[in-house]
Amino acid sequence: MAETEQQSGSTPEEDTPDVTAGLTFMVPKKEISMVPHMGKWKRSQAYADYIGFILTLNEGVKGKKLTCEYKVSKTVEKLLELLEILDRWINETPPVDQPSRFGNKAFRTWYAKLDQEAEALVAAVLPADRSAAAPEIAVYLKESVGNPTRIDYGTGHEAAFAAFLCCLCKVGALRVEDQLAIVFKVFNRYLSVMRKLQRTYRMEPAGSQGVWGLDDFQFLPFIWGSSQFIDHPTLEPRHFIDERVVNEHHQDYMFLECIKFINEMKTGPFAEHSNQLWNISAVPSWSKVNQGLIRMYKAECLEKFPVIQHFKFGSLLSIQPVKP
Repeated sequence: MAETEQQSGSTPEEDTPDVTAGLTFMVPKKEISMVPHMGKWKRSQAYADYIGFILTLNEGVKGKKLTCEYKVSKTVEKLLELLEILDRWINETPPVDQPSRFGNKAFRTWYAKLDQEAEALVAAVLPADRSAAAPEIAVYLKESVGNPTRIDYGTGHEAAFAAFLCCLCKVGALRVEDQLAIVFKVFNRYLSVMRKLQRTYRMEPAGSQGVWGLDDFQFLPFIWGSSQFIDHPTLEPRHFIDERVVNEHHQDYMFLECIKFINEMKTGPFAEHSNQLWNISAVPSWSKVNQGLIRMYKAECLEKFPVIQHFKFGSLLSIQPVKP
C-alpha cells in the first residue's frame, strides 16, 4: 500500500527544477472550512504529494543513524542558517513576567519578527531563478512554528514544516540526494528550535489528546525515528522505555531524542503520562511500529478536520484533485 501512495506523491526523485514550469506561484490559502470538505483534501494533489514526501523520507532513513555520513548541499546549509536565526531570536526575546504560567506572551514578539522576515529568509534559501516562489513557500514556514494568538503548537504546525520542505523539493531547491540531510540535519534542527520555543514560552499543546495522544507536540520524528531502527540487531521497541538505553543512544536515533524530551518535561510513571508510547513498546518489531505509526498519523492527523482546516493550499501543494 505504501508503495502505491509513494508513486502518486511528490518524491524527491521527480524534483527537477522544471517541475514548476508553467506554474504561477500564489499565496496559499485555506480551502477546507467544513467537515464535508475533507474528501476534497484526501483526493487532492497536495495530499498525494505530502504523503508521498513523508513516505519517501521514511524509506530513505531506514536502518540509518543520525550520525551516519551523507551529503550536505548548499541549500541544506542555508536552511540550517535560517533555523539558526530563529534560534537566536529566541535568545533575544526572553519570556515576560505574567500571571499565567503557560503561553508566555513574549512568543508573540518572537513570532512578529518571523512574520516580518519570513519572505526574505526563504528567498535567501532559494536559487535565484526560483525567487518568485518565496511568498508562497514562506507561508508554510510561518505556519510551522505555532499559533501566535493561542500560543500553542501541535502536529498541524509540524505538518506545515514538512510541507515547507516538500515545496522546496518541488521547486528543485532540494534534490533526491538531500533525503538524509532533510531529515537528519534540517528536520532535526527544526525540532530542537521547536523544543526551545515550547520550553521558553511554555506553549500549550494544540488539540492535545492528553495521555491518549502519542505526544503533546510532535508525530513525524516517531515515524522516521522508528524507520531508523528497522532491522537493528539489538535494540527492540521494548528498550525505548529504559532510560539507560535512551541516554546511551539518543544522539543516533530521533525516536530516542523524542523520548528523552518527554522524560525531561514530564514526571511520574511513563505508562501514565505517555500511555500510547508505552503500548507501542510492546509491539514486537520496529517495522510493525513504523507501519502502525503511519496508519495512526493518517487517522489522527491527516484525516482530522481540526488539524486540516488550518492547512493552506497554493500552486505547489494544490487542492486540485490528483490527475488520473
